[in-house]
Amino acid sequence: MLNISKNKVTEYIDLKTFKSGKEIFSKEYHKRFKKFLLVSSILMVIILFFPWTQNITSKGNVTTLRLDQRPQTLQSQIPGRIEQWFVQEGDFVKKGDTIIRMSEVKSDYFDEKLAERTDNQLTAKSSSVEAYKNKVIALSNQIKALQQERSLKFEQAKNKLLQANLKVKTDSIDLQATQINATIAKTQLDRVISLEDEGLKALKDVEEKRSKLQEAESKLNAQQNKFLSSKNEVINSQLSMSTINATYGDKLAKAQSDLYTAQSSGYDTEAQVSKLETNLANYKKRGSLLFMTAPQDGYINKAIMSGVGETFKEGDKIVNIMPANYELAVEMYVRPIDLPLINIGEKVRVQFDGWPAIVFSGWPNVSYGTYGAEVVAIENFISENGKFRVLIAPDSSDYEWPEAIRVGSGAKTIALLDDVPIWFELWRQLNNFPPNFYIPSKSSANTKSTK
Repeated sequence: MLNISKNKVTEYIDLKTFKSGKEIFSKEYHKRFKKFLLVSSILMVIILFFPWTQNITSKGNVTTLRLDQRPQTLQSQIPGRIEQWFVQEGDFVKKGDTIIRMSEVKSDYFDEKLAERTDNQLTAKSSSVEAYKNKVIALSNQIKALQQERSLKFEQAKNKLLQANLKVKTDSIDLQATQINATIAKTQLDRVISLEDEGLKALKDVEEKRSKLQEAESKLNAQQNKFLSSKNEVINSQLSMSTINATYGDKLAKAQSDLYTAQSSGYDTEAQVSKLETNLANYKKRGSLLFMTAPQDGYINKAIMSGVGETFKEGDKIVNIMPANYELAVEMYVRPIDLPLINIGEKVRVQFDGWPAIVFSGWPNVSYGTYGAEVVAIENFISENGKFRVLIAPDSSDYEWPEAIRVGSGAKTIALLDDVPIWFELWRQLNNFPPNFYIPSKSSANTKSTK
């Protein structure tokens, strides 16, 4: 009976007299419900005082901890043309294995014997350098010989000048003696003439004295001529010294000019030799660049340029390679308002895409399918998405990350902050307050459970 009519059945029939009525109307349902509500209320109040870990949730991607372990593209340092592929996509290559053989596309390098011809030019230029060095040595010896010869000639001229000066001095003394003799002869002649006028001397004596005077004057003239000749020899000796300086100065200047010319030519040839050595090294290095090799052990992910005969420029991406050995990490992005709360060594829980998990962000101890990590790097400049990039690595004190994780897969992260009661966290969320400023210590970071 539905008991929906205005005429109630209970007014005519006592339902409790029936067996079913006794089972239904004799039980106190409201009393049990009130007990349930009371117990639930008490549990809710108790739960409000349970600890809750404040956290910052974020999304990120799986990457590698070290830069040299991340996927990379191989570029060619020179322009070229693909001639042969030695690998296929998905192949494993070791460091140094050849991936591509290329050929030149510039006409300057078409000569297959370019390095050999450059080596021959280098040998010839090196011989020229040695020849110039020998010429410099010969000219240096010539200059030394000229300097020595000039010194000897100059000493010889100085000796002649000294001899000439001594001869001038001697002739000067002889001239003075001759002048004295001529004066004496003239005085004697005058005395004899006076005596002859007085009749004391004969005319013969006068003639003898006159003859002696003429002889003395003749010797005086000869001595004066000899004295002038000696002075002329001094002048000639001085002139000879000047001539020696001028002559050998000109010879030395010419020899030094030839020496400087030889040195300049030698330096220029050495510069050409150095340039040829650089060209030869570049040609040999360029020849090795015609084979692209693997920089490290890894897998060929994707051939960006395919086929044979395709040309490319220097710096163009050709093939993508993934290193075989790498250490996983996760890069997450946090809002600028949450960045001051993130510190190096902060504990983080990670949930990977494809791995089932039951997550209680505030109760990391009871979460299932999450893995421990810690912050190892914080970016100082904001990213293009308006957030700051944070790099986290596996926590060595927690469970190891799954081996099947691949670089580039998605992940969700929970950065663990301060422990607060649940009622405080609800009050903070209702008022939209930021989390408590939290700086983890080494002791707390090591003792906090992050299973």
